[in-house]
Amino acid sequence: MADMIINLLFAINDHYLQHLKTTLWSIHCNTKPNIEYHIYVLQQPLLQRNLELKKFCQQLHMQYYPIIINDPEFFAEAPVSKRYPLTIYYRLLAHHYLPTHLQRILYMDADILCINDFSQLYQLDLENNYYAAAIHSGLTDLTNVFNKMRLDTYESDGYYNSGLLLMNLPLIRQHVHAEEIFQTIKNFGKFFLLPDQDILNTLYSKHILSIPDEIYNYDTRKKLIYETTSGGQFNLNWTIENTVFLHYCGKDKPWQLSYKGNFRELYLHYQHQMLNLTTY
Repeated sequence: MADMIINLLFAINDHYLQHLKTTLWSIHCNTKPNIEYHIYVLQQPLLQRNLELKKFCQQLHMQYYPIIINDPEFFAEAPVSKRYPLTIYYRLLAHHYLPTHLQRILYMDADILCINDFSQLYQLDLENNYYAAAIHSGLTDLTNVFNKMRLDTYESDGYYNSGLLLMNLPLIRQHVHAEEIFQTIKNFGKFFLLPDQDILNTLYSKHILSIPDEIYNYDTRKKLIYETTSGGQFNLNWTIENTVFLHYCGKDKPWQLSYKGNFRELYLHYQHQMLNLTTY
């Protein structure tokens, strides 16, 4: 019998299936035993390789639940364009599609690698916050200042990255509404640079609990910045021992031959192990 159940949420298409499998494999390798994982995947349409993902999850003793978003009436008022495809709404409105008995879920981008146990994060006391998320800070923190000015979020701690969100579903169901999100895009969308992330910060930054990015949302592009701002504490050894999630942010990804960023070898190690599992 499992000691605890952890609900995980992803949103992918078929092009990202292999990368999701690598993320799941890294979770399987680096978290405590006797945890039962329930994997919810937002998708539109149903993944062509849905059966492959289902069997892979079974192999890892994870429960897989496809969430098919096929609700044109719900999104009838949603501003949609090349810049604002429907997919930007999926993580913010996932509570409309998830089972109502779920109390919390951890949303993760599929370019994240788990290298240490995260059960402590999952059990975090969210208090009266809708989400827990991390702020990616820089050497001078000018990016956070710019984003506060751009989005008029001066009272927030900073600009939150939406690639990893611990969701307090009861409060989100009460306070996060599609109409407000759609209207915000209609009113301010021309000022947005990263639409779904900008919406999260504009509307809900006051209701986000900050978690340390060097532990839970380590931006692999900023390895030198982490080391510099910590006075050398957050070096490679510290990161391997303490960081939970490596997030390969940006357009360049470690599975691409052209990738020249940090931690590529570590990602390829997990990808290689995943590919060596039984192929269906």
